[in-house]
Amino acid sequence: MSASASMEEFEALLNESFEIDTPDEGSVVKGRVIAIEAGQAIIDVGYKMEGRVELKEFAEPGEQPNVNVGDEVEVFLRQVENAKGEAVISREMARREEAWDRLEKAYADENRVEGAIFGRVKGGFTVDLGGAVAFLPGSQVDVRPVRDAGPLMGLKQPFQILKMDRRRGNIVVSRRAILEESRAEQRAEVIGNLTEGQAVDGVVKNITEYGAFVDLGGVDGLLHVTDMAWRRVNHPSEILSIGETVKVQVIKINKETHRISLGMKQLQADPWDSVEIKFPIESSHTGRVTNITDYGAFVELEPGVEGLVHVSEMSWTKKNVHPGKIVSTSQEVEVMVLEIDPAKRRVSLGLKQTMRNPWEVFAETHPEGTQVEGDVKNITEFGLFVGLDNDIDGMVHLSDLSWDQRGEEAIQSYQKGDVVQAVVTEVDVEKERISLSIKALDDSFTGATEGVRRGSIITVTVTSIEDGGIEVEYEGAKSFIRRSDLSRDRAEQRPERFQVGDKVDVRVTNVDQKTRRLGLSIKAREIAEEKEAVEQYGSSDSGASLGDILGAALKGDN
Repeated sequence: MSASASMEEFEALLNESFEIDTPDEGSVVKGRVIAIEAGQAIIDVGYKMEGRVELKEFAEPGEQPNVNVGDEVEVFLRQVENAKGEAVISREMARREEAWDRLEKAYADENRVEGAIFGRVKGGFTVDLGGAVAFLPGSQVDVRPVRDAGPLMGLKQPFQILKMDRRRGNIVVSRRAILEESRAEQRAEVIGNLTEGQAVDGVVKNITEYGAFVDLGGVDGLLHVTDMAWRRVNHPSEILSIGETVKVQVIKINKETHRISLGMKQLQADPWDSVEIKFPIESSHTGRVTNITDYGAFVELEPGVEGLVHVSEMSWTKKNVHPGKIVSTSQEVEVMVLEIDPAKRRVSLGLKQTMRNPWEVFAETHPEGTQVEGDVKNITEFGLFVGLDNDIDGMVHLSDLSWDQRGEEAIQSYQKGDVVQAVVTEVDVEKERISLSIKALDDSFTGATEGVRRGSIITVTVTSIEDGGIEVEYEGAKSFIRRSDLSRDRAEQRPERFQVGDKVDVRVTNVDQKTRRLGLSIKAREIAEEKEAVEQYGSSDSGASLGDILGAALKGDN
């Protein structure tokens, strides 16, 4: 064995003996309390070393030091020897190391750990976990925000470790996780005792837009707004207030999510069971408008029973108007029941059916020939629309505007808003149509032709000579005699032989009040006169010639 080799071995053995005799600085060692003096415990840590530890390091937060002479304790060896020749030791650091080992195991096993809140820091609290200090965030103190954590200080209680980092010395714990777990157990127990259909008492804890949360004794159930009452409820606060005790029925329990659905209306009689008896078809009732949509209005007949008045059943006259223009929310209205579908819980109602059809009323009160007055509501290419009673319109067709002008010309003289008079010519209730005539107001023709019948001989004045005949006038009524009616003799059927202003006797062949036309003929007058002469003076068979007869007739006239 060389000298150098033996030296290395000797050093190795020496180092080994040092390691046995002298523990490493920065490790936890066992020691015995040999004396307590001046607020310190003197501890023999072996290896011919002693050290001192402040008594308060043996105390739990808020408690008295618990240490006696002879106790065996673990301490942390910070330094083997200081200037006084003593070991520098710490019970607190030993506790911390010990605690970390214990806590890391608990964290790995997801076990709870015991600790006590002992201080307040920014954002939360400090917790002593038996030697290690952890951070408890404010949000993790309780299930609900805690205003005053005073009563919780110093109490030994379980915590859940959320996060650990030994290198940085960080531990984050939660008290809330423990509470939630116990709440879940409590919930499971409460839910286990509930059955669907059961009626229970609960306390209203919270109210939202869509319903209310009801505490059934450690477990919340949702009472949806549609299950509060048979009638329409716009907001739960209409019928509930926080803190109120209510009787509810358990509608549904979801075993997986532990969600409980509750109802109040289920404990009351369903008004739909008696709808068909209370509201027979075609019966009229007073209801209240609860909601207005684009397609109609909902009317409450009684609490829990609503019907829809479709927009088409709202008014006889307002066809394309938004329901909000006809009725308003909360208005009392009279409606008629048109249809009931109990399976779908639907009632169809009519508003216009409670009022008489205005066209029927008009037909009764305005027979044909009645004169009416109204504003021009609209002007179209085929006539005027005139506003009449009860929001209904009548129409004056182009052809009924004037006797003398063409319709297209006559309509130019009318404007929207003009007040006009007209005569009712027809009322069609089925088609909701009223025909009016403005030209029928002018009955001068009727006056002029009063007493004139078919076959009458009248004297007319020639007013115009045309190629096809002559225009004549009788008491202001104009007529036209066609060329073929100017004479019995074809050679005399010439309009030129007449002059404007000539007086001519004519026979009336037709009186048309509608077109204000008189059918007139000179030829017909001549034939009638000949016939009369023959009757008066004998027939041509008796030997008398037509010339004799006419001659005799003419002499008689003289």
